[in-house]
Amino acid sequence: MSELSQALQAKVAHSKEIIKKIIADHSPVVFANSLGAEDMVLTDLLAKSFPEVTIFSLDTGRLPAETYDLMQKTEEAYNIKLKMYYPDTAALEEFIREEGINPFYRSVDLRKSCCGIRKVQPLKRALADQGAWITGLRRSQSVTRTELAEIEHDDAFGLYKANPLADWEESEVWDYIKALNVPYNALHDQNYPSLGCSPCTRAITPGEDVRAGRWWWENPELKECGLHAGPTTALK
Repeated sequence: MSELSQALQAKVAHSKEIIKKIIADHSPVVFANSLGAEDMVLTDLLAKSFPEVTIFSLDTGRLPAETYDLMQKTEEAYNIKLKMYYPDTAALEEFIREEGINPFYRSVDLRKSCCGIRKVQPLKRALADQGAWITGLRRSQSVTRTELAEIEHDDAFGLYKANPLADWEESEVWDYIKALNVPYNALHDQNYPSLGCSPCTRAITPGEDVRAGRWWWENPELKECGLHAGPTTALK
């Protein structure tokens, strides 16, 4: 284990201030943990400094085995219990009967319908009656996130949203993970910088955008699953 650089310490301190503000202004607050690298940084920060924030994950039923392994490691490492949310069984069964097991390759609309059932609807249940939610989004992750605010109102879900790592770079995420020995998904060591459902995620090659392995058959401007694609209002 090594120490954080002064620059990274400053970013950590700023991220904590964002978390403190969202808790103070808009409790109750929950954290949507996708088990990606950014979310493991936030898991470490929240488990150590903000235990009042509930941490939940969405189990789509199509996640890689490595993600399930990390769920268990995370619970053991931080002595916490992730609150899990699952797709509605009846809705998922009907969708698969009508469209097949892997319809997302056929059209963007079908892919978004699949994401809607497996991710968006469970997220709506997770966010019900909450004041705000925390995410691990960063501005430099993709072309769809360049205008990301640190705190905003999520108009689509009707609550506030904090993005404490908005101004972090990917290298800083990994510096934090390595320095503090934070558990992370084994797929990251196999060139998977961005993780989602197994059929919709692939490894990337050197030089590709970090989100290139997500829904790689689609236009980059369309690469959101619906969790973060709705309208937001940035707070000054």
